[in-house]
Amino acid sequence: MKNYLFLLLLLFSVFGFSQKSRLDFKSIEKNLKSTQSPYNYDKLIFKYKGYPKSLDSIEAQHLYYGRNFKDNKVSTSDDDFKSLAEAFKAKNFEDCIKQGKVLYDKDPTNLDVLLILLRAYDDKKDASNFSHHLSQLRLLTDAIKSSGDGKSEKTAYQVNSVGDEYILLNMLNIGQDYTRGSKPAKDGMFDIWEKGSNTIYIKVLYLDF
Repeated sequence: MKNYLFLLLLLFSVFGFSQKSRLDFKSIEKNLKSTQSPYNYDKLIFKYKGYPKSLDSIEAQHLYYGRNFKDNKVSTSDDDFKSLAEAFKAKNFEDCIKQGKVLYDKDPTNLDVLLILLRAYDDKKDASNFSHHLSQLRLLTDAIKSSGDGKSEKTAYQVNSVGDEYILLNMLNIGQDYTRGSKPAKDGMFDIWEKGSNTIYIKVLYLDF
């Protein structure tokens, strides 16, 4: 676990094999709030924190996209996250773990927080926590993979944030040699990435029901 780029290759090497399914955000919101639903948030987050490999693809979608309907989310503009980012930039990985645990408890499906924790546990050679958070990250990124194929607006990959979009771009191996165009949508913004004959559609969600 010495090379962080190897982590990303390991994480996303099987990209493209997930089943695509249509997302129904209103149903996701309803299910998460219902104590009678098998997709109730508290039930899913308990499994996610304890044994993430036990969740299926529909449960993963509820957790990833359900973050849009939760309060007290951690934003990259929050002072707490900025402090974590500074510790990461300084390679103070002990502090990353200390601060990251707090933000993880507050917002356990935040991909930015998970990635920083992974890098910190990698540096500390903490295989147990590294493997656990890697399973969580795989689960959530699989939810993104299953949201579309990126070949059109109708089948665009759907992400919760611009930060998640750039994680997806790394998964797709899309770099600075692509050009980006943007187009507003009813409940988000399409980013259209092009290079020659290759075009990838990604929708950044702005859900407000």
